[in-house]
Amino acid sequence: MAERIDSIAALRAAYRSGATNAAEQAERVLAGLAGQAGGPVWISTVPAGELRARADALTRHPDPAVLPLYGIPFAVKDNIDVAGMTTTAGCPDFGYRATEDAPVVRRLLDAGAMLVGKTNLDQFATGLTGSRSPYGRGESVFGGGLISGGSSSGSAVAVAAGQVSFALGTDTAGSGRVPAAMNGIVGLKPTRGLLSTAGVVPACRSLDCVSVFATDVADAVDVLHAARGVSAADPWGRALPADRAVAGAPGTLRLGVPGAADLDFFGDHGQADRFDDGVRRLGALVGGVRQVPLDAFFQAGDLLYRGPWVAERLVALDEFLRARPGSVLPVTRTVLETGRGYDAIDAFRGRHRLRELAARVEQLWQEIDVLVVPTVGTTFTLDEIAEDPIGRNLILGRYTQFANLLDLAAVTVPNGFTDAGRPASLTLVGPAFSDLTLARLAAALTTGGDPVGETAEGGPGAGTAAPPASAGPRAELLIAVVGRHLAGESRNGELTGLGATLVGAARTAPLYRLYRMDTPDGEGLPGLVRAAPAAPDGRPIDVELWRLPASAVGGLLAGVPAPLSLGWVRLHDGRDVLGFLCEAYAVGPQVEDISAAGGWRAWRHAARR
Repeated sequence: MAERIDSIAALRAAYRSGATNAAEQAERVLAGLAGQAGGPVWISTVPAGELRARADALTRHPDPAVLPLYGIPFAVKDNIDVAGMTTTAGCPDFGYRATEDAPVVRRLLDAGAMLVGKTNLDQFATGLTGSRSPYGRGESVFGGGLISGGSSSGSAVAVAAGQVSFALGTDTAGSGRVPAAMNGIVGLKPTRGLLSTAGVVPACRSLDCVSVFATDVADAVDVLHAARGVSAADPWGRALPADRAVAGAPGTLRLGVPGAADLDFFGDHGQADRFDDGVRRLGALVGGVRQVPLDAFFQAGDLLYRGPWVAERLVALDEFLRARPGSVLPVTRTVLETGRGYDAIDAFRGRHRLRELAARVEQLWQEIDVLVVPTVGTTFTLDEIAEDPIGRNLILGRYTQFANLLDLAAVTVPNGFTDAGRPASLTLVGPAFSDLTLARLAAALTTGGDPVGETAEGGPGAGTAAPPASAGPRAELLIAVVGRHLAGESRNGELTGLGATLVGAARTAPLYRLYRMDTPDGEGLPGLVRAAPAAPDGRPIDVELWRLPASAVGGLLAGVPAPLSLGWVRLHDGRDVLGFLCEAYAVGPQVEDISAAGGWRAWRHAARR
């Protein structure tokens, strides 16, 4: 049995420590792909020689630290273009050889990621089951004949099965969320336009999103940051506004919860129980909970397949469908052909109705910050879907179909298992550009971590010194710590005693050296020193970010022993934050240089082995 490919975070740590390299990871990937191409998960894979050549080039890269996804294996759904590979959209006769990478793929490659191949999908991304493909029906990693969910079936299974660290899907009606739910992983559906849809075969071009599958929220956010960006080839693209790059803290958020009358689990009491438990756990994290109605959301969602938007699916496929009707699966053709029953009057009537519903939803965002819903009300087996492929597909989309019509962001996370052993999940939903706030709450729920910190990459202050906090008793600053002040270390109490709270892990820019200086207690004192410009041999060093009341900075500084001091530390994403630095005079040749380990904890772990 092939080894699982690690998460992004785990692979990064292994690369930094020297425990593995990109070439070794490429061999692990290839071992897990034997005989997979053209099957239910993979439609096509990168030739072994090309993958090895990519890994070799990365291994020889002069400065891997500048590549945020260095050596991370990933997959893309086969409705997204990759130069030199065939894009089938799940229909062999439709296939064409792409001449350029889709911009979202190119950004990931430029970030150092290793493309493994292209994954199976419900034909033309029309369906939420994973069973509408001539390449084979997708089955959940949990087995038992359970559907994989769709349309991004192969992408979700490839991640959940450990064949890649992350994958791209697409999402129009829930295709980036339902497969995540059915396979126990994270599905991030960004605000429309944050990830470019240029080079993506359209389903509904005005609604389509590129989505991210990963094993945890922090990994999905890393991919979002690396992949997002406006492309000149994409008229639907949108940049993340600077004021939305700051994620709301979970404890300040107002959570909206559906009332019992709006919740339908289709007789699945196990899913109902799991959702109640998830809401209870969320309620302990947020600042307040209130019940909200879902009727406007549901009415908007009904417009997708029972309104004129189904006709938009014909815009890109009408000519092919008329010329090659036998090339399209009967169930897919049935769905697409319903679009012919709508005219321009219907289209405008639908747009007017959607605007009325959107206005009602916008009023709700004045009362809540985040809405929680089940991802799916119940689950189905492949045989159950075959009995009623269209009706049960609509059931699967009950809590997902409205999101893109209403211009919402969403993050799906696992929520345990029912007593019958079926996977459960929930989805956090917010208004456009609330992506990082949703991710921060999702991470707090699932791992207790914080994937975004105070300011996301590219947000306010990126590349410049962090401005002082505004005056007042609640003013706070970010502090980067590197050694004995880390969580669980011997001097961490000095931070927590001053009211500091942990934001999360980060890395410095590759500009520093880390030293261990002897102390009487034998534990040693870490010293972070910026490398001299004349000898630019710095390394990225692991740090923790803590949020400290501005009024407590003086108290912290008073307890910092020489030769340490507080100064500006440059992070990997370009921000400058306050942090512990060491004066260069204290690190002569007799002082141990532990920079190669990448951080204080990593060095101690290696030293104990």
